[in-house]
Amino acid sequence: MEIRHIMHTARSVTIEIADGGRYFTKQPIELRLNGEPTLTTEKTITSLFDLKPDQKYVVEAYVNGEKQGEVSFKTDYEYVTLDVTRFGAKGDGEHDDTHFIQAAIMACPVNSRVYFPAGTYRITSLFLKSHIRIELAEGAELKAFTDREKFPTFPGMLQSYDETDEYNLGTWEGNPLPMFSGIICGIGAEDVVIYGQGKINGNASKENWWKDPKVMNIAFRPRLFFISGCKNVTLQGVTFCNSPSWTLHPYFSNDLKFIGVTVQNPSDSPNTDGLDPESCKNVEILGVRFSLGDDCIAVKSGKIYMGKKHKTPSENIHIRQCLMENGHGAVTLGSEMAGGVVNLTVEDCIFRHTDRGLRIKTRRGRGKDAILSNIIFRNLTLDHVMTPLVVNCFYFCDPDGKTTYVQSRDVYPVDDRTPQVKKMVFENMDCTNCHVAAAYFDGLPEQKIEEIYMKDIFISYAEDAKCDVPAMSDGVEKSSKRGLFARNVAKLTLDNVKIEGQVGEAYELEGVDELIKR
Repeated sequence: MEIRHIMHTARSVTIEIADGGRYFTKQPIELRLNGEPTLTTEKTITSLFDLKPDQKYVVEAYVNGEKQGEVSFKTDYEYVTLDVTRFGAKGDGEHDDTHFIQAAIMACPVNSRVYFPAGTYRITSLFLKSHIRIELAEGAELKAFTDREKFPTFPGMLQSYDETDEYNLGTWEGNPLPMFSGIICGIGAEDVVIYGQGKINGNASKENWWKDPKVMNIAFRPRLFFISGCKNVTLQGVTFCNSPSWTLHPYFSNDLKFIGVTVQNPSDSPNTDGLDPESCKNVEILGVRFSLGDDCIAVKSGKIYMGKKHKTPSENIHIRQCLMENGHGAVTLGSEMAGGVVNLTVEDCIFRHTDRGLRIKTRRGRGKDAILSNIIFRNLTLDHVMTPLVVNCFYFCDPDGKTTYVQSRDVYPVDDRTPQVKKMVFENMDCTNCHVAAAYFDGLPEQKIEEIYMKDIFISYAEDAKCDVPAMSDGVEKSSKRGLFARNVAKLTLDNVKIEGQVGEAYELEGVDELIKR
């Protein structure tokens, strides 16, 4: 067993217990802080709070009274603490505390923290600034109002004065459209850490934000956490729940860390994706638990206009030791990915009770910059996932999604509208209690999926396996064969791939240029 230091602040630390477990440790681990018993954990990624600034600490891990390892660190220096209640915030669950909290944020000097003691703080939008540390203590909850007139509106696009450039603030599903500012919102900020054992509650329900969810009412629904043009931003430990729409939405931002947070939305809540990095670079998602009403993680890079103009892919994204539950897709790429997705690795995670494991959603018209490249999934446990792997190049989103151009299986010319799926690697995946199909890969006939490599994959089906549609495109019917379907793939390697309980042929292949089976 190895104990690793992940990050720390002046008041907290996150460690990784590397005992071979995925999200959960293989057995309970007792943690001692400077020799004193602190807590017993069953999570590989664990945070400790209520530490003192500028102090040396040693965290030791014990199993059945025997020491397994340790890690040492020193907390950061802290200048002052600004308690929001001293600025006028009441935390009584009734009064609007937005302005008092914003005053504390704006007054906070470098190397200091804004602190929320236990209480319920009613807010609309809070705006972050650079070099800020915000801590939500255990029992502290930021609970949003739902009155639309209380929220600022971000215009979708503002033309520059000399008409040579534009400023994009509002965004909705990959297009520059008016939206309400996020509950927690950052524009152009850097060096930001929000941490603690508290909760940020969007307070959404079917009586407010989730009513007529696709209709723009003044502006489109806000995110629970939205940052744009930011860098070096970290979320640690906090719980996010009941988001009006996408929960965590970093937009054109770089060097981001999401560590040990929890995202909870009802399973029937509309479009409440967990985490949607859009045109972001260098993103670490570690030890996060998702349970929600749409995709757990949805990596995006804009629809056609934004992808073509800015050509900014989401790249260098590392997802590990996470738990994805009850969503549509555990990890989804698209459908708004006209800027492409490059270098994405998912490893040591658990997917359970999701419709799909990997879900790629693309289509003709996304454009030549909509390139998916170097996508790696490895060391994963899937349980009750309907279809573990789906790559759909005929996804029928958008008003033109069911047109002949998008849905036809005929060969079309490769031009500026044609997306591309390059190499994908799937290794060491244990998939049990599956239902619809083992995998469904449907590439374009004119631009085939370049390469799929599958190694050490085990797939078995639930006793009462359901018959359903594996991918959302015209002509795809409910599947009862339950095997692996691949169409229009240039190279497919199946190395120790086992599918148990399928009906009919295990592999249904069409338009596969090179097949390697070991």
